[in-house]
This record gives sequence, structure tokens and C-alpha cells, in this order.
Amino acid sequence: MGSETGHDRARIVGAAVVLAASAAGVTASLDSPRLLVACALAGLIAAAFGWAALKRLAHRPAPLPPDPPPAPRPELDAALEHAPLALWRLVAGGPPLALNAAARRLLAPGRAVEPAGLLALLEAPPGRRVVTLPTEHGQERAVLAVSALTVQGQAWRLAALAPIESELETETLAAWRQLVQVLTHEIMNSLTPIASLATSAPALLAAGEQGELEAALATLARRAAHLQGFVERYRSVSQPPAPTLADVALLPLLQAVQRLVEPAWAQAGGTVKVTVEPETLALRTDAAQLEQALINLAQNAFQACAGRAAPHLHIEAVLSRGARLRLRVSDNGPGVAPGLEGRIFTPFFTTRAGGSGLGLAVVRQLVHGLGGTVRYAKRPGGGACFLLTF
Repeated sequence: MGSETGHDRARIVGAAVVLAASAAGVTASLDSPRLLVACALAGLIAAAFGWAALKRLAHRPAPLPPDPPPAPRPELDAALEHAPLALWRLVAGGPPLALNAAARRLLAPGRAVEPAGLLALLEAPPGRRVVTLPTEHGQERAVLAVSALTVQGQAWRLAALAPIESELETETLAAWRQLVQVLTHEIMNSLTPIASLATSAPALLAAGEQGELEAALATLARRAAHLQGFVERYRSVSQPPAPTLADVALLPLLQAVQRLVEPAWAQAGGTVKVTVEPETLALRTDAAQLEQALINLAQNAFQACAGRAAPHLHIEAVLSRGARLRLRVSDNGPGVAPGLEGRIFTPFFTTRAGGSGLGLAVVRQLVHGLGGTVRYAKRPGGGACFLLTF
């Protein structure tokens, strides 16, 4: 009887009352007419309640059928099957399950040399990282992203693997091509006059042109010194010093940078602002190298804001999503010209007359050596913004 509904219980109770009242009336008829009448009235009242219960039971709506299972979505299944990322599902205690064709192809003959080693890479904690896959075509780099989720109370991990070797090769070749163009331009600017003057110097000596010869030799010395300085600057970019890491409070560090650069900005009628939220933010880094990177960015912003009526520099440190530290260096200058965003970090590339093209290249080297990244972003209100993320 434990499965009876409320309506069923009402029906049973009503019927029991009717039966009890009828039985009482029969018994009372053996004693006295007055008691018989009272029992009959009680039986009628009980019958009325029972009838009401039966009517409610008769008008009870039929139970709704169970919800149908979700309709199949063939377009979603097809999209998952042909997604360009290799996807696996990982459940504790079970082997990784390939979810699409890209994952199965990576494990097929002709791709991974050791499929078991590839599957072992998937057992990484949640996050994103670059891994190296030993394939039959050689070592290939790929981005591995692992995320944790709960499906119907069961803990899952979803792993996505995206080979990027071809894209990295293309980007590397483009970077080398840009660097060679800059190096060729800079070196040829010095070697061309050197070669010309070295050729004409013997003729000037034979002709007794003492003044012309001294001028030619002075030019030779000047261009040779310029070329030597260029090589030294190149060495500073290609061989950055190893960082010495320690826990560094950011507010004093940014205030020190502010004191160093503020006089030049104030002389130009500008301002420098520093913000650290919260003020207790700290970072494990090399204080000297991080300070040098920020000074380079401040100097780059100062040169970009030349001629502005009220130039402004803002250096701020905040916590971004994922508890990552973000340093933002922004100004109200003209920003980077469209189309040049991808070239500004190339060594010796510059759009400013007399510029060395090393400031931003050194910044990237230093920040990368400290375990961070630096990116350029446009400000909504105009100007340049460089984001350093650690």
C-alpha cells in the first residue's frame, strides 16, 4: 500500500467510513429506534464524504507520459567528428577515449611513433601548454589544452590537441626574413660608403689630396664605429642575461620607474600615473630586468607622444582572470600604424628617424626570459597599450 496516491487513500478512507456507518446502523437497529435514526444520519454524512472523494478521483487527470529522450542532433555529431582539433574524453580509471576522426588519425599508423606515449601526454593537469609529439615525420609541436568538467555527476576531463608545427615554421621563416631585411639594410648602409672610400683613398693619397684623404679616413672611422655599435646592440638582443628571481613587491618597483621617467614627461607638460590593485601585489621576478622592460616601454611611449599638448603615461598592475598578473603600460599617443602591429617587436625595425629599433625587441626578450608575454593592444580612446602577463 506504500505506493498509493492521495486520491486512492481518500477513496479507501471514504469507503471504510461508509462501511463503518452501515455496520453501526445495523447494530443500532437491534437496540432502539432513536439510535437507529442517529446512526442512519451518520451513515448518510459518511456516504456524502465518500461520494465527494470518489468524484475527485474520477476527475483526476491522467499521469503525464515520461519526457521523450532528446532527439539526435546529427549536425552536432558531424561537427564534432570533423573538428580540426583532436579531442579525447578522460575519465578516472579508464583509458582516454578518442571523440573524433582527428584524434583517431593521430593514433593511426603513420603518425605517432609511440601511441602510448601520446596518450600519456593527455594525463596532464587542466591548462594549456605546448608539447612535442614524436611522429613518423619527425618531432612536431602541438598545443595541448585540458579542461575539467562534470557530466551527470561524473568527473570528466576533455583534452584537445592541435598540431602547430607548420604554423610555427611559417611564422619563424617570416620573422627571419624580416630580420635579415633589417640587418641587410643596416649593414649595407655602413659597408657601402666604407667600400667606396677605401677604394678612393689610394687615389687621394697618390694625388696628394691631404685634406680629402683625412676627410675620407674620418668617414671610414665613423662608419666602422657605427657598424661596431650595431653589432654590439645585436649581441645584447640575441644573448640576454639570465634572470635572478626573487619575490618583488610591485608598488615600490613601479614607483621607482615613475621617479625615473617622470621628469622628462613633466618637462614636456605631461603626467605619469602608477596604479597597483591591490597594493600588496607581488611577483617572483628579476626586479632589475622587469624595471628595464618598463623603462623601455615608457621611453617608447614618450617618443610616440612627442608634440602632444598633454602627454600621459599610465602604468598599472592588476590581477586578471585566472589569478594571472597583468602589467599595462598605456599612453595617449597616436598608437601603432595599422598593419605594423606584427612587426614592432622585430629587432632593428623602426618607423622613427634615428631610432635603433631595439627598444621593443629588448622588452620582449626580457619579459619572455621572466616567464611572461608582452602584447600590443589598441586603446578604445586612442593611443598605445602594451600588456605584460605573468
